[in-house]
Amino acid sequence: MRVDKWLSAVNVVKRRTIATDMLKSGVVYVNGMQAKASKNVAIGDKITIEYLKGPRSYEVLKIPATKTIPKSQKEEYVKELD
Repeated sequence: MRVDKWLSAVNVVKRRTIATDMLKSGVVYVNGMQAKASKNVAIGDKITIEYLKGPRSYEVLKIPATKTIPKSQKEEYVKELD
């Protein structure tokens, strides 16, 4: 699954257009390397987003089969790292 779709599907960002804009701005990293929207994510990948307040990192636990998942199931798909 593409990183922009994954970010919106697992509710890390609200909309896919926001995820795409973040990727174009160069603030999203997959496994320490700057990512493009077309980058595919796999289970175990580390995704870091450089927010103005500081970076936040996430680990891919599962790839969703649907366009979005319920917010109550977010913990099954993504783990926020410290």
